[in-house]
Amino acid sequence: MSTHTAKSHSSKANTDSKLEEFFHDELKDIYWAEKKLVKTLPKLAKAATSKALANAFSEHLEVTKGHVTRLEKAFEILGHPAQAKKCEAMEGITKEGEEIIEDTEDGTSTRDVALILAGQKAEHYEIATYGGLRQIAKNLGYDDIAKLMEQTLAEEKEADQSLTKLAETSVNEQATAE
Repeated sequence: MSTHTAKSHSSKANTDSKLEEFFHDELKDIYWAEKKLVKTLPKLAKAATSKALANAFSEHLEVTKGHVTRLEKAFEILGHPAQAKKCEAMEGITKEGEEIIEDTEDGTSTRDVALILAGQKAEHYEIATYGGLRQIAKNLGYDDIAKLMEQTLAEEKEADQSLTKLAETSVNEQATAE
């Protein structure tokens, strides 16, 4: 049984509203960002010194693939093909992550500190985006999409907390000793 609650064209005041257009555009943006992260997370895992950090990035890769699938479901609910639009913010964040790998010494905890910071920048961008998309979906009457965004938001917050815990419990102390 579907719980699809998007308003029909006849009951919706303005299906082609500016907010609806913005919402769809932002879904394209975060879809691109998630697909970019699917390509970037393995590079971060490979560059990590700490096995725990490498595992955190690898585990989040699998979760991120689920985010892509969830976004595809949101596009389906809207009746649009899943389409990506380059996300300049995530492009910059991932480029910075690549520069961190180049600028830090392989095998050091200092690199891990930098990788955690890069990962958290991506997570915070996603947290802000999914929180906003959830609220817009609610305002537009897309309750199913709001639930999808809420699930992803919770997972992004969990990933951020996991990175914070790694930094606080081991990585930062090890880097201070280098």
